[in-house]
Amino acid sequence: MKILVVGAGATGGYFGAALARAGRDVSFLVREKRAQFLQERGLRIVDAEGETRSAPRILTAGTLDEIFDVVLVTVKGPGLEQAMVDMTPAVGPDTLIVPFLNGMGHMEVLATAFGADAVIGSVVHLVSTINADGDIAILNPLARWSIGDQDGPLEGAVSARVQALLAEISVPGFEAVAVPNGLAIMWHKWVFIVAAGVTTCLMRGPVGSIAAVPGGPEFVAAVLAQTAAVSAAAGYPVPQAQQAGNLTFLTEPGSTFTSSLYRDVTAGLAHEGEQIVGDFARRAAGLGVPVPLIDLALLQLRVNEASRS
Repeated sequence: MKILVVGAGATGGYFGAALARAGRDVSFLVREKRAQFLQERGLRIVDAEGETRSAPRILTAGTLDEIFDVVLVTVKGPGLEQAMVDMTPAVGPDTLIVPFLNGMGHMEVLATAFGADAVIGSVVHLVSTINADGDIAILNPLARWSIGDQDGPLEGAVSARVQALLAEISVPGFEAVAVPNGLAIMWHKWVFIVAAGVTTCLMRGPVGSIAAVPGGPEFVAAVLAQTAAVSAAAGYPVPQAQQAGNLTFLTEPGSTFTSSLYRDVTAGLAHEGEQIVGDFARRAAGLGVPVPLIDLALLQLRVNEASRS
């Protein structure tokens, strides 16, 4: 399979590099500035074991002129519209589009542009960032990528095309998983990232600090209950074991974990508050589920964005 990775940031760069190291046919579509950086420095990944450097094939919107079998959309929400314009020449009638974005709104946008059948559900779990040198820094060694059809059953067999993609992406560097229904896993991740974003942005600190003060664990539990209620109302109830795991993770004593949303906000960067929290709050309202803590966090994020602008 010919694979195009749209974006070479902290997430797309890591997974794309892992595929390329395993001999997969991988190209990266990036902006001119990022292309120049990668051509000069290479794609470098830094983790606890050291640094790896690769020199992947780099394309820009001006040099993309071929169809790919798989397009991985790894940009963040604010960059999706331009990414779709740039990647259009790579999409043919049989191209499979696999987004890495958080939330659910991008699925509808991509389906409108390229057809719902071309887009499958996808969830990645990776704690990484771009460091001061412009390289990818891995903050936690665990990496996982799950895929599944949008219209598959909640339980049952995985489709042939998902099985074929799973075989292609099963390489060293991360765990690859196929599930019958991709939307379910996307909703379940959304529940977690909204809860993580709401708790850390409202409390202005890592989860260990929140858990250490009176009322902190109860606050986290209340946020998780609100997010899970929305997912259940949408038809994707969070499994009890997963919800318990979310609570354990977000109340771990001494943990320095913060959400990427919180890190972007505190760094003064553009963030995905509307795509992650705003869209979730809108869907909650449409489903008739009250989410006062999520609404409060959204208000705070909007004030922050207005001040930044």
